[in-house]
Amino acid sequence: MKILMVLTSHDQLGNTGRKTGFWLEEFAAPYFVFRDAGVQLTLASPKGGQPPIDPKSDLPENQTDAMTRFKKDSAAQQALSQTIKLADVKSEDYDTIFYVGGHGPMWDLVDNPVSIALIESFYNSGKPVAAVCHSPAVFHKVIYKGEPLVKGKRVTGFTNGEEEAVQLTHVVPFLVEDELKRRGALYEKAADWAPFSIIDGRIVTGQNPASSTSAARDLLSVLTAERAACPQRNSADVT
Repeated sequence: MKILMVLTSHDQLGNTGRKTGFWLEEFAAPYFVFRDAGVQLTLASPKGGQPPIDPKSDLPENQTDAMTRFKKDSAAQQALSQTIKLADVKSEDYDTIFYVGGHGPMWDLVDNPVSIALIESFYNSGKPVAAVCHSPAVFHKVIYKGEPLVKGKRVTGFTNGEEEAVQLTHVVPFLVEDELKRRGALYEKAADWAPFSIIDGRIVTGQNPASSTSAARDLLSVLTAERAACPQRNSADVT
């Protein structure tokens, strides 16, 4: 089983002068869920190389077991430092794609034509696509059969209330919750900051950092179910 994890290369929080990037828990937790399941992982980002970690995600009050494990795992750190360029990725080489969240993707992934085409290629090939926290916004311009991919689909993502709580409502290009609804999604959410993830067919989404583990596990369950339903299908050979 082969999973492509996509991270942001963007490190500027709008015009605030502050740094951003990907949220460390949203990488570390899924990374170890996948790796512990024996998945072959490839990490990619728009620019390649070391993606920027949002400094707020690494504050003492935000530490998690997965982050602690990451900081003790030299192989994981090396893999993160050597992401390949997103433009060099081909969907046929992987079984699924998982987008790591954080505020960074709101600037360099949500409207990225390479990313959009890649998601469409995965989905059109019958493969699941997944994203957590801010990254479900990467689906907002993805089209499937002439309609927005998320139209009529149950999805979640960072809530308006969560964005307001971190005081970035007027900094981000758009609000994830509002935009998914605008594109016709059947948006759902739990309480702010509570773990919550949704599977709707081949789309898997998680609401916030606390949902990173469940979203990753949900994606594995989708892949496992597909493999059981189509045992003749080998890894990354869907056409």
